[in-house]
Amino acid sequence: MSRIASLQGAARRRLPFLAPAAAVVAAGLALCGQGLWIPAKAVLAQVLLERAFAQSVATGQPVKPWPWADTWPVARITFPRLHRSVIVLNGASGQALAFGPGHVAGTPDAGDRGTAVYAAHRDTHFALLGQVRPGDEVAVERIDGRRSRFTVAGAQVVRWNASGLDPHAPGRALALATCWPLDAKTHGPMRYLVWAKPVEAIRSGND
Repeated sequence: MSRIASLQGAARRRLPFLAPAAAVVAAGLALCGQGLWIPAKAVLAQVLLERAFAQSVATGQPVKPWPWADTWPVARITFPRLHRSVIVLNGASGQALAFGPGHVAGTPDAGDRGTAVYAAHRDTHFALLGQVRPGDEVAVERIDGRRSRFTVAGAQVVRWNASGLDPHAPGRALALATCWPLDAKTHGPMRYLVWAKPVEAIRSGND
């Protein structure tokens, strides 16, 4: 009995030290779970967005990906060389960007006059921008059926408030934007812009 009492006393003495350690472990697991959940949510959202986009193209009307969504698909961006595509949402609010790239308000749709701007997070949907090279093709299909092809002209790093983006610039350009550095884990003032010039624009079903 004395040995049992001794072991119980030792366990009680260790409890004050074990509790903080357990809290740290729990917090670490929670952060890991959150880190895994963000990209998982982005992937799952794209599946639902693909369905909503297909319905939008078929009906010619915006279709919400889920009933409580405050945004909807407006386009699909395809990177043929990378065999990747992403669905773009209306608006570039923080909530929208959690699920996919956003079409920046105040800029034209891809293929229209001016510079269309699409933005996304560097650790999810636009992580691939680091693999995009000059000369790559970028294709954009809109929910109205219009398809536009672009060729990447180059990329640059700029401050968020000195991007040089002009939505009313001559021509029909495309800009893809994300945060810089691409491998950073904290927010900063720098942005990475990929510029593309048009190849052609065709309407679905027409030559």
